[in-house]
Amino acid sequence: MDGFEFAPTTRFGLTYPFGEVTPRLARTITVSPGIEWVRMPLPFSLKFINLWLVDDGDGWTIVDTGLPLPETKSAWREILETRVTPEKPLKRVIITHMHPDHVGSAGWLCHKYGAELWMTRLEYITCRMLVADTGRQAPAAGLDFYRRAGWDEKAIEHYKSRFGGFGRGVSLMPDAYHRLSEGDTLRMGGTDWTVIIGAGHSPEHACLFSADRNVLISGDQILPRISSNVSVHPTEPDADPLEEWLESCRKLLGLIPEDCLVLPAHNEPFVGAHPRLQHLINGHETALTRLRQKLAKGPVNVLETFVSVFGRAIDGEELGMATGEALAHLNYLRQRGELALSETSGGVTQYSLA
Repeated sequence: MDGFEFAPTTRFGLTYPFGEVTPRLARTITVSPGIEWVRMPLPFSLKFINLWLVDDGDGWTIVDTGLPLPETKSAWREILETRVTPEKPLKRVIITHMHPDHVGSAGWLCHKYGAELWMTRLEYITCRMLVADTGRQAPAAGLDFYRRAGWDEKAIEHYKSRFGGFGRGVSLMPDAYHRLSEGDTLRMGGTDWTVIIGAGHSPEHACLFSADRNVLISGDQILPRISSNVSVHPTEPDADPLEEWLESCRKLLGLIPEDCLVLPAHNEPFVGAHPRLQHLINGHETALTRLRQKLAKGPVNVLETFVSVFGRAIDGEELGMATGEALAHLNYLRQRGELALSETSGGVTQYSLA
């Protein structure tokens, strides 16, 4: 563990107790007794993910794992080399949700160290389902989904070339897991943690809250400086994930104290959960207001809503996530009877106010 002096900082109403200090690769920072902050690299616009190593006294627990990159595996080996012993093994790997930057190295760690995998049921099953798409051609349902959204053939070809890539970011998953459910209590790091389930960003996202420590391990459910993607996917085109996300944010407002230390998956640990949750809610409500104003001017397709939803034009590598999130806002309005749908001669769905 690195030794640091911390100078807390405040930005936009949130306090960052560790200031500008972050762990170097293969090094850790203790953020609460028995909880070490691990930081692994990502090859995305998000450059790092935060992971948590917990001293359970008779063993170790890891919460989230990083992608199965060579440098990530090497860093985990170095971190665990002096900690994991026959007398004090790696007991379990807890995964907040099934996105590859969180679950990617879980199978490798479980197989290498003989640890149990702990996840919610929908996250485990969905992960196994998406891994099974590896090597498959893009399905007709997916092609139709994006064509109806207004994608051109260049974007469709890009989707075809990338389909099935999820499994390449996930090491071989264990064939069994320990199920986490809403309200479960588990003992970790010498204290009790309650499982709080969120949805919208992923199907059954697990947060862990310790009332004794006043600490929340939030995964992607609360991030201090970015908003988690909330998307509709081709597998469930009529889904309403934005309602699930907003409800999850409201639920957390009622379950966790405002002054708890939040350990997020991205950016830095912070204090200020309530104002941040309210800001996330307000951001989506503002996007919905702008979207209604856009729709009042006449029918639009999904791509034509981007500036209203995100405040800017979007293309390139962000097109897929932007399409999913714009559809989440459109489906939210549609589920509440606010929209009428039509179709162009080219088969693109048009949305207008009912």
